[in-house]
Amino acid sequence: MPASPSASEAVSLARARELDAADPLAFARVRFQLPDGIIYLDGNSLGALPKATPGRLADVVQRQWGEDLITSWNKNGWIEWPHQIAAMLAPMVGADPDELLIADSTSICLFKLIVAAVMARPGRRVILTEAGNFPTDNYIMQGIAALLPETELKIVEREELIGAIGPDIAVVSLTHVDFRGGERLDMQAINAAARTNGALAVWDLSHSAGVVTLDLHLSGCELAVGCGYKYLNGGPGAPAFIYVSAGLQDELQSPLTGWMGHTDPFAFAGDYRAAGGIRKFLTGTPSVLALAALSAGLETFDDIDMQLVEAKTQALTGFFIESVTDLCGIDLSQQDDRCRHGGHVVFPHDHGYAVMRALVDRGVIGDFRAPNLMRFGFAPLYNRFEEAWRAAEILSEILRTKSWQEPRFASRDKVT
Repeated sequence: MPASPSASEAVSLARARELDAADPLAFARVRFQLPDGIIYLDGNSLGALPKATPGRLADVVQRQWGEDLITSWNKNGWIEWPHQIAAMLAPMVGADPDELLIADSTSICLFKLIVAAVMARPGRRVILTEAGNFPTDNYIMQGIAALLPETELKIVEREELIGAIGPDIAVVSLTHVDFRGGERLDMQAINAAARTNGALAVWDLSHSAGVVTLDLHLSGCELAVGCGYKYLNGGPGAPAFIYVSAGLQDELQSPLTGWMGHTDPFAFAGDYRAAGGIRKFLTGTPSVLALAALSAGLETFDDIDMQLVEAKTQALTGFFIESVTDLCGIDLSQQDDRCRHGGHVVFPHDHGYAVMRALVDRGVIGDFRAPNLMRFGFAPLYNRFEEAWRAAEILSEILRTKSWQEPRFASRDKVT
């Protein structure tokens, strides 16, 4: 049994409960299936299961697929789902419905946009990114540089980014929220610098969409991608979204010219003719089951004001930082610049993997990022302030008792 909280801890717990009682988003928690006894702080990697998802999938499998069979492409509108479900995302990111598409994975969507952008800037062959960018995105860029003749990937430190956008830069590709530290890049300033210098900026919004306020129009964003399985609650491996501003849709051409991006897919013509608008960025047959799950995930945001989501994100991460500082004696003051945070808090520990394994064993699910970072993600639709405090309390017990030293916590799983 854990010890009873001290007087000061009791005050903090009472404050957490007061914050929960006043939370304007508290009603959204019932939209999710959350296991009893678990504090889930990993929505930044995989969103919790929406209660509507099992029924949605059952209907698609049993009725639409099972009874209507192939007629469902017309009868149940499967063929339009990549556009219709993307339209659900539009108000959440500050875009028009016809500027968004659900398709493929984040990596494939990123490949499409970067190659399309490079080809739209003849004479410029440099792709610019930062050293701390999401590694998977950099892998894609490395592959593009190897694939396209004379194309070069240039990697600079974050503080050097804007100054590095010169006449040789075709594309600036960045992650909006740092997957490690949670820092938000200044999208508007970088977009302005890219536009001034004739480059195109491509943003990865995977750690942004659904947890912070986004206004792609206001920020001058022209190209972006993002995944559906983190804060959008679309399920493991959910499809990605792709954003191409209306002003660029005629100029850019998709490098993956599959049949769904054809102007008339079922004419089965011998030559490819790109569809108009964003539809050209479709490639293969949509994954209907994955789209159905993503639609249920996006519905968890029905009647949700994204400014309230932003406010709760900052309040939750800030309260967790305060709780860890008070209960664990860990100085997280450098992370307490809340206006720069996404939805997760990360801090180092020499034995961070074992500590995180011990936390999971105690029912607090976060994750670990090499080399030594413990990461705690807060999803405003279902995480509570009391959960933030309880997680810090359990962390303090693990550190105080050194229970993380148990041998079973040292073995590494494939997924960390």
